[in-house]
Amino acid sequence: MAARISDAWQVLPHGPIEQLSENLWRVEGSLKGMSLKRVMTVARRSDGSLVIHSAIALAEKEQRELEALGTPSLLIVPNRGHRLDAPAYKKRYPGLRVFGPRGGRKGIEEVVALDGTYEDFPGDDTVRCETLKGVGDEEGVMLVRSSDGTTVVLNDVVFNMDRKKDPLGWFFTTVLGSAPGPRVSRLTRLLFVKDGKALRADLERLAATPQLVRLIVAHEKVASGAEAASALRQAATYL
Repeated sequence: MAARISDAWQVLPHGPIEQLSENLWRVEGSLKGMSLKRVMTVARRSDGSLVIHSAIALAEKEQRELEALGTPSLLIVPNRGHRLDAPAYKKRYPGLRVFGPRGGRKGIEEVVALDGTYEDFPGDDTVRCETLKGVGDEEGVMLVRSSDGTTVVLNDVVFNMDRKKDPLGWFFTTVLGSAPGPRVSRLTRLLFVKDGKALRADLERLAATPQLVRLIVAHEKVASGAEAASALRQAATYL
C-alpha cells in the first residue's frame, strides 16, 4: 500500500467545498475503483488557521478556495487507511503540522512523518481531538465548536451510507456490513475494535455531547440535528 502513495498532487473526482457552519466545511471525493465516497473535513480555529481532517487533493480552483478560508496549519491523518493525500499536502504546505492516532503511527509514518499524536494536538476553544476508547488508540474524534453547536467528526469507526450495487461496493457494504445507515461495520470490528463495551460507551458519551448539531463520518452521509445523536446511539448497538 505504501508503495502506491506518493507526494504527487493527484486529483480524483470530487464535489464542491460545502459550508456547514461559519468555521466548518466538508468535501466528498472519489476513490479509484470504488463506488463509496471519502470525506475531508476542514475546520477553522479561533486564530484563523485551518485544520484538515482526512485530506483530499482538490482541483486547483477548489484548492485555492480552501486556501482563501485560512492558512492550512494542522493536518489530521485519522488512521493508516486515510493517508493517501497526506504526503501531497505536506509537500504543498511545508509548514503543516501532522497528527494522527498513536496506535496508527507506524502505518501512517510509512508515508508521512507525524509531529505528534492526538494527545499532542494543540486544541483550542474551537477544535480539539480525543482518542476513542476500545480501539487500541487507532482512531479518535475531532470536536468542532461553531455558533450553531458542536460537530463530532469520526473516521471509519462509524459508517453512514447506503448499500452499493457494483461488485466491489456490494462486497464492502453488504458482505463487510458497512451499510445501510449508521453502524459500526464488521470490517471495523475486525480491524480496530479491541473492547466493544468501551467503544459503545464512548459513542453513547458522544451522543450526549451538549449542543450536538451534526455527525460527520469518513463515508459518506452527514447526520444533522437530532439525527446526529440518534446516529451515534444506533451505531453503538452494533457493538
